[in-house]
This record gives sequence, structure tokens and C-alpha cells, in this order.
Amino acid sequence: MAELFKVVEEHVDWGLSVLKKFIEVPTVNPPGENYREFVDLASKTLENMGFEVDVYEVPEDVVAKYYSEYAKHPRYIVIGRLGSGKPVVHFNGHYDVVPPGSGWSRDPFKPVVENGKLYGRGSADMKGGIVASLVAIKAFKEVYREFGGSVEVALVPDEEIGGKTGTGYLVREGLSKPDYVVIAEPSGSGNVWIGHRGAFWFYVEIYGRQAHGSTPWLGINAFEYMVKVAQKLMTEYKGLIEKKTSSYIYDDPKGAKPTITIGGEVKGGAKVNIVPGYFAFSVDRRLIVEEKLEEVEREVMEFIGKIREEYPNVKVNVKVVNRLPPAITNPESTLVKAVSESINEVLGKKPKLTVCLGGLDMRFYSEKGIETVTYGPGPLAVAHQANEYLEVSEFVKVAKVYASLLRKLLVES
Repeated sequence: MAELFKVVEEHVDWGLSVLKKFIEVPTVNPPGENYREFVDLASKTLENMGFEVDVYEVPEDVVAKYYSEYAKHPRYIVIGRLGSGKPVVHFNGHYDVVPPGSGWSRDPFKPVVENGKLYGRGSADMKGGIVASLVAIKAFKEVYREFGGSVEVALVPDEEIGGKTGTGYLVREGLSKPDYVVIAEPSGSGNVWIGHRGAFWFYVEIYGRQAHGSTPWLGINAFEYMVKVAQKLMTEYKGLIEKKTSSYIYDDPKGAKPTITIGGEVKGGAKVNIVPGYFAFSVDRRLIVEEKLEEVEREVMEFIGKIREEYPNVKVNVKVVNRLPPAITNPESTLVKAVSESINEVLGKKPKLTVCLGGLDMRFYSEKGIETVTYGPGPLAVAHQANEYLEVSEFVKVAKVYASLLRKLLVES
């Protein structure tokens, strides 16, 4: 193992050089800029490493189905393959980045290394994780010229807007059929996300009857009823779901219970002197990993159904806008055990195995029964912020973990 780690260290400078080039391509999403330029650069990098590379363009009608406003911006998936046969160890990374925003003290797309940190948009989330996997693979194939099974690197778009035209398309179309998946998001070197919470987003719409403000008795004020319905959700429904507790460890203990966020968006009303005939508000219902989307949806509909009976003079409608299933990989699975052992070898301590509070692309693999973890260099806290950076020490640690994992799954097994 010492030899393998030594070779990883020898390739760190190469990796940082590749990472800088990747960051210099501003793959900003939305709407999905410079994807082709990045795909060409990444494909050439993989080919130079000895990968067989396939590039798949996501059909425009598929993009239009999920993200119609971005359909004229082409989407591409890159898959590089080394070796042959089973098992297939598959590294997944999204190459899109969020807009840089304001507050940067340096150009977000001209990366620099200062005081052990590489600054640039996408350095942590998550081009750093992508390149850490490349460094690990480069070292692994030098040390182990012969190994059983295959290594894949999948570079996908659109994780930042939901992933349905990135990893979702890859899995739905069977472009890859891996046995083990590592998603290189910035979990931090000492933490492994073995799952993530789910989400059920909907609007509650209240239809009353519009009238002139001087004669409010002729109308039915949708806003007043919206307040009543919202209050029931904030008290009765919230109390109902908080009786549930997950058996897994979450990044924050409060995440081990389902949560509800009301009023992120509110719509309705026309003018100060009009009795509003329509109002709507959003609801973000988060699922713990033991819950199933269809059961949560039924639970919500039954609760709203009781409200309808209580307020028969208004129409109460539920408009679902997003369903994101939770995901979990058994802590006793082959992959989780192997990753944990590899982290222990590199860091000298066992990792935390937690459930991510937000959503991740791992749900697409988990739905197919594929062992999946999310693990990559951080810190996570700087993702989407000004002056985003990747700690070089984290980059090196995670690359070593990836290399060790490849050895466990493709050499020792």
C-alpha cells in the first residue's frame, strides 16, 4: 500500500494542473454554458490516460421534457472505461457549476493555489473530486498493470438543477451498468454519505371568489383561507410527521426527523382593493430514508382531504412540482466496508457514515439497487459561495482513499 500511496503523491502536481484547466472552463448552470468545450478537454484527458471514451449527447427532447428553458443548450455525458469484465467500479462527477455570484476577491475562473488551497468556482463542488479520482486511477494502473474488472469515470451535466438529464439519463438509458459507484461530491475526507434525504415539493392552491374591496361580503377571501390551511400544516401536520425518527446518523441530528418548510413561495392577490380569489403557497416536505415517496404523497393528500371537508366553501388543490426519493446504502455492504477500510488506512481512523441532509445524484443508482456512496474532498461549506476553494491536503487524502478502494475491489477481492 505504501508504494501505491507514494505514486499517488507523485501525480498530485499533474492532478492540480488538470484541475486548473477544468476550472478555467466556466460550465455555468443554468443555463449550461461551455459544456462542449469541457467535454472535449475531459475526453482528451481520459484518452491520454488510456481510457476508452464515449460521449453521449442527451437528446434535445429529453432536455425539453425536464428543463424546457435550457433545451437549446446541448448536454453531454462522458464515460471513460479501463479494463474489462466485472466488477465495474464507477466514479461519478458532475461538471456543471453554479454561477459565481458576487463577493469574489479573485477571478472565479482563473484558479490559483494559495496557502494550501486551490481557489476557483467548482474546485470543491465538484471538479476537485473528479480529478482526485483521475489521480487515483493513474496511480493504480501504474502499480497494478493487471487487475480484475473495470474502472469507469462518468462525467455528467445538470446535477445543479436536479440531475435528470445527467446521471438520471445515464442510468435510465443503461449507458453504464456498474457494480459499485462512488460519487465524488465534497463530503469531506473523514465522512461518507451512505444516503440522503428525499423531498416532496408541492403548492397548496386556494380558490375563493374575487370581489370589490368595498363589498367584501360578496367574495370569499382566498388569503384568509390560505392562512387557515397553512396554520394546520404548521401545527397539526408538522406534529404528525415529527413523531417519526430515522435509525441512521444524519449530518445534523435534527435531520433524523421529517421536516416541512412552508411559504418559500407565495402567489396570489391582484390589487389592494380586491378581495383575492386565489392564493397559493409552497411546501417543501423532506423525507427520512425509511420513508417512501408514494406513502408521503398519500399522507399529504389525506391530510388536505380532511381540510377540504372542513372548508367546503373554497376549493383546496394540491399541485405537485417535484418528487425526489431518498436513498440509502446498507452500512454492511461490500462498498461501504471497503471505503471505510480505505479511509482508515489513509487517515488512521474510521470515517463517519452519515445521511446527507440535501439531495444527491446517488438516488438514481440506488433506485436500481446499485451499491453507491458519496465521498469526495471538501470542504462542503464553501460550495456555492464566493472564494470557493479546495484544500490540497483533502485532495491528496481522498485520492489515496480512491486508490486504496480500487485495490480492494479489483485486486484483493
